[in-house]
Amino acid sequence: MDESGTANSGTDEYDPEGGAAQQNAGAAQQNAGAAQQIAGGGRPARQGLARYARPALIAGGIIAVVSVALLVIIFFLDSFNATVYSVGGQDVQDATDQAKAIRENYAGVRAGGIVFLVLGVALAAAGGLVLYRHRNEAGSDDGENGEDVDFEDLAGR
Repeated sequence: MDESGTANSGTDEYDPEGGAAQQNAGAAQQNAGAAQQIAGGGRPARQGLARYARPALIAGGIIAVVSVALLVIIFFLDSFNATVYSVGGQDVQDATDQAKAIRENYAGVRAGGIVFLVLGVALAAAGGLVLYRHRNEAGSDDGENGEDVDFEDLAGR
C-alpha cells in the first residue's frame, strides 16, 4: 500500500527523480483547467485587453457624447454673450478689454471639452478595434448556453 491508501499493483517502480509525481501533477493541472472551463460555461474567459474592450467602448462613447453636449452648450452661451454685447452697437471683435474678456470667457472650458471629446473618441475607437479583432473568440458571456431554440419554439407551435 502506498501513501495515498491505495494498493500498489507492483507495476510502478520507485523513481527517485519524482517522474511519476510530475506526471500526476500535470494530469491534475489538466483536470483543473477542464473543470474551470466546465464551471465557466465551457469556454475560457477573454484575456488581456479583450476583457476591457466593451467597457472602454461604452465609456468612450459616453465621454464623447457628454463632451459634444458641453461644447454645444458653450457655443450657445458664447453666442448669447456676443449677441448681448453687440446689442449696444459694439462688436465682439473690437480691441477693447471687455470684448477680449467676452471672447476668452469660455476658452478653457472649450479647450477641455475638445480634449475630452478627442479622448472619448479615441477610447471608443480603441475598444471597438479590440472587439473587432477578437470578434471570433467566444467569451464567457457570449454564445449559446446549450439551448437549441428554433422558429417553432419562438412562435409557440
